[in-house]
Amino acid sequence: MAAALRRARSGVICRVFPLSCSQQRSLNTGRGLLPRPRPLPLLLLTSGGYLGYQHYRKRGKQEDGAPPALATPTQVALYRSFPTRLLSRAWGRLNGVELPTWLRKPVYSLYIWTFGVNMQEAAVEDLHHYRNLGEFFRRRLKPAVRPLCTSSCLVSPADGKILHFGRVKNSEVEQVKGVTYSLENFLGPQKRRGSDSSSSFKEHLLSSSDNDLFHVVVYLAPGDYHCFHSPTDWRVELRRHFPGSLMSVNPGVARWVKELFCLNERVALTGQWQHGFFSLTAVGATNVGSIRIYFDQELQTNAPRYSKGSFHDRSYVAISDQLFKAAGEGGVVSTDGGGVTLQRGEAVGEFNLGSTIVLLFEAPKDFSFNLQPGQQIRVGEGLGIL
Repeated sequence: MAAALRRARSGVICRVFPLSCSQQRSLNTGRGLLPRPRPLPLLLLTSGGYLGYQHYRKRGKQEDGAPPALATPTQVALYRSFPTRLLSRAWGRLNGVELPTWLRKPVYSLYIWTFGVNMQEAAVEDLHHYRNLGEFFRRRLKPAVRPLCTSSCLVSPADGKILHFGRVKNSEVEQVKGVTYSLENFLGPQKRRGSDSSSSFKEHLLSSSDNDLFHVVVYLAPGDYHCFHSPTDWRVELRRHFPGSLMSVNPGVARWVKELFCLNERVALTGQWQHGFFSLTAVGATNVGSIRIYFDQELQTNAPRYSKGSFHDRSYVAISDQLFKAAGEGGVVSTDGGGVTLQRGEAVGEFNLGSTIVLLFEAPKDFSFNLQPGQQIRVGEGLGIL
């Protein structure tokens, strides 16, 4: 009788508060009441908390006058474990979503206000013209707003902030003051000049002992113009694509992560100008997985999978008597069998958001920069003189 009464009460409860079979089993066994652990969110939460704590400690030390500490290998590994490549691909797809006409002006106006975009320089100032965020990021400028400096042999390839510049010493390049990276790791193996194996990597790049190797780092913020241009008349012989991480290249992170530019995905264009070796490297960053080179339609960046430490080359030297149409630009780039010829100020490529351009070039030893660390610069402004 007692058992029948319990069953009847249970039936009433089930009719009033119906439960699924799994929920009933959970009530009977005590299992399933707690959510299943999710490894990825747990990793992101713990890693983010750890990095935030370390950043707080580092900030406190800086306030006390102590020099900034570099990230440890463990901290860099935790940072690189974040799915920044996946997030960047998702961001790229979001950028391509067409916005309703009524929503475009509020969205773009918020972006303009947040990052200080100067729309008076844009070729099209009407915000309704840009169908999606991607088109707005890659907006073109009016031709007259970026005149080329006539007194400098080298002009800025992009709008942005000068992070660092100077001579390359001991085959080490400074990404910001006091934080360096290996020139060989950044550019990868190069064709050796001569047979002297005792020479440094830097010396192998130089065509004359009367020259030296110089570098400039330009950081593009999210509000900057996102296309980059040729800084001089030169010939591109090789494109080298390094798949890699997509960590932030914000100056604060560049001061924290040693060899950041060697770890991130990048596209290096190398060749020759009037004084010898010349290279322009576009470095990717978080939400900047897409790097586009107008005359190279084969380039595909931020692929879902890649081999760590790998790179992919495409030589332009073997290509002769062809014309490459710059997609979306309406211009042409000519080749003469010795590479792709670029003229000073010519549009070369674009990012889908802000990132970094690194110039490495050979020049006479009396070359001097007319720059200041941290200064803002625009396309076409002079970098230095001979």
